[in-house]
Amino acid sequence: MTTSTRGAAKTPAVLVLEDGRIFRGRAYGAVGETFGEAVFSTGMTGYQETLTDPSYHRQVVVMTAPHVGNTGVNDEDPESSRIWVAGYVVRDPARVPSNWRSRRSLDEELVKQGVVGISGIDTRALTRHLRERGAMRVGIFSGDVWEGVRDEALLARVKEAPQMIGANLSAEVATKETYVVPAIGEKKFTVAAVDLGIKGMTPHRMAERGIEVHVLPATATAEDVYAVNPDGVFFSNGPGDPATADGPVAVMQAVLERRTPLFGICFGNQILGRALGFGTYKLKYGHRGINQPVQDRTTGKVEVTAHNHGFAVDAPLDKVSETPYGRAEVSHVCLNDQVVEGLQLLDQPAFSVQYHPEAAAGPHDAAYLFDRFVTLMEGQRA
Repeated sequence: MTTSTRGAAKTPAVLVLEDGRIFRGRAYGAVGETFGEAVFSTGMTGYQETLTDPSYHRQVVVMTAPHVGNTGVNDEDPESSRIWVAGYVVRDPARVPSNWRSRRSLDEELVKQGVVGISGIDTRALTRHLRERGAMRVGIFSGDVWEGVRDEALLARVKEAPQMIGANLSAEVATKETYVVPAIGEKKFTVAAVDLGIKGMTPHRMAERGIEVHVLPATATAEDVYAVNPDGVFFSNGPGDPATADGPVAVMQAVLERRTPLFGICFGNQILGRALGFGTYKLKYGHRGINQPVQDRTTGKVEVTAHNHGFAVDAPLDKVSETPYGRAEVSHVCLNDQVVEGLQLLDQPAFSVQYHPEAAAGPHDAAYLFDRFVTLMEGQRA
């Protein structure tokens, strides 16, 4: 990625999909070139949390909401230390942000962090194209260096970019050193959290429940996990293809063998699926946004939930499966397309969900899942 920042708002830009579809607009954020997987997010709000979610590493995010940037950028809402999206696509960016918490404009933040984007295109048409053709590689090009370059040459550069299938990305976004998020109030439990791309709100939700969270690198071993003497083990969200995550799968299998209470979200759900012997597969265009309906099959309750995943677990919806670690079943399912959204073991304390119960950004319907994790640890201790 090469970037500059001069005159971005008036600079022509072009978005090129790997199937040859082209959209022309204006530069938004930094000026230069960028490549990634084109995906769309259906959230009306929460763009700051989306941008800083490590699960979006190497993805170019198309916002389906037409107006983006109205509330600017603050210093409280980021979910990590930086913006992770590879590129950003909006229709009508705010000219002036207006919110009492705002410290600067979204455009200024994108420029500051070197994120290349494009505005002024028909994001509805682009979203419909991705729904019909599927998520695919994309490039955004802006600036003088690209003026006069033939579309065929730009398309060739897009096709040289790596695909998401087979991408092993967790270690690129995870912490390099273990750190501790202390419990808020009285400490009740210790949890070892394997960081595969964790969002900042996740350990905070556990800390609110009296949990001291030790956040470990994605490369952590089972020995590293148990060195903190955990009451429970957590596997986080993260980017990339779960089929490449052999290390985290092996660690999770060691946790299952010791029957330690276990909770996984998003990438962690896919890791549990693999640890139990299920396969994973790439969704056509994925689930991304804060308005996805999911049913908790253990209670029948329907929740509106926050999602960010392009892969899913291939597990049977209509039966209990025998695994090396006991019986397992699908606990949650997406009501839009019947994709597996959660797994649970029936013979030991382990479960996972495919979505984001930390609700940053997003509805709080699924906050009870952290309480369910606490209940498992209480039961094990008893």
